[in-house]
Amino acid sequence: MVCIALVNSFVVTPYRVVRNGVVVIDSGKVVAVGSVDNIAIPSHCERIDVGGNIVAPGFIDIHLHGGGGADTMDGIYDALNTISSTHASGGSTAILPSTVSAPLEDIVRAINAVRNAMAKGVSGARILGIHIEGPYISLEQKGAHDERFIREPSNEEIEMLLKNIDVVKRVTAAPEVRGCLKLGELLSSQGVLMSIGHSNAVMDEVLQAIEFGYRHVTHIYSATSMTRRIRAYRYPGVVEASYLIDDLTVEVIADGKHLPPALIRLVLKNKGLDKVCIVTDAMRAAGLPPGRYRLGPIEAIVDEGVAWLPDRTAFAGSVAKMNTMVKFLVDEVGLTIQDAIKLATINPAKIIGIDRYKGSLTPGKDADIVIMDRNLEVLLTIVEGRTVYKSKEWQY
Repeated sequence: MVCIALVNSFVVTPYRVVRNGVVVIDSGKVVAVGSVDNIAIPSHCERIDVGGNIVAPGFIDIHLHGGGGADTMDGIYDALNTISSTHASGGSTAILPSTVSAPLEDIVRAINAVRNAMAKGVSGARILGIHIEGPYISLEQKGAHDERFIREPSNEEIEMLLKNIDVVKRVTAAPEVRGCLKLGELLSSQGVLMSIGHSNAVMDEVLQAIEFGYRHVTHIYSATSMTRRIRAYRYPGVVEASYLIDDLTVEVIADGKHLPPALIRLVLKNKGLDKVCIVTDAMRAAGLPPGRYRLGPIEAIVDEGVAWLPDRTAFAGSVAKMNTMVKFLVDEVGLTIQDAIKLATINPAKIIGIDRYKGSLTPGKDADIVIMDRNLEVLLTIVEGRTVYKSKEWQY
């Protein structure tokens, strides 16, 4: 691969901002990062003047279902390739496609499609594996999941997941559902990120879940229990437990629809900047106009910038890309660009366990880079040194 030096850059890493910065990449890796006064650019490098635009680590989305008209549950390579390229246009360089509650054979087909896409390679963001969201969830907190397919994990299904541990990197389940503690214990022991989500658990059940390997919370405030009143007694739910238990990390859907700015500020105030990441939870309509779409086996209506169930009793995922969420964090939540980018890069990398080689502009890590203008519109996306998206506005 060609050595490239991105010069005249406003470099934003999770740890610092470098004005008039330089990022040198070679053979798909970051070689050097710093100010123009401190970085010696190798003579064989091609210099690209980025015109003072923002150069940041590529975004890592550990929870999304689709985009560009495609869905993980389509269970085919072409769908995953479309999802990958669609979200690359939003600055994502690594993604974890997600399933929904469905018959076992449909979930297996999605797993096999992801395995094929990982082996074959895709045209956009790198596919890290698959996120199994449902069907082992609470009926009371089903959200947009089809209740016909919500069930307890059987020994057969747990065995299936263990056999596919090379692809299954994350599972969202409700720990209070019978069999989900065993599920957490077995899968977490194999390195799978076990996440509490679509759950009606109370505090004691969350504490027990942690003992059985759960360490993350799926889209907090969306299909997660809050204080429950049982026979006049009040019991903390998943949300309150997330605040009280330091070991739990959480994710938020920062599309400006699922949570208002004040709730995101509350999450950050309670958890701190190091324990929160953003996810799109995008469905197949991401990047497409309003209309009627499918989310797995159910229908969804897209308007007002979000996906709804047909009766509008619940959201059915977002239609946003990651740069939109970073922009919302800056413009509406009030974060600095540096902190907003941290929630989209190194934090999800740490949560999913890939921070040794992704998530920051650090020498030796993969050259996953997004270049944005000052309005946080994506100009160029680079995955492991290869350009996978170029905006019409890119003039350099």
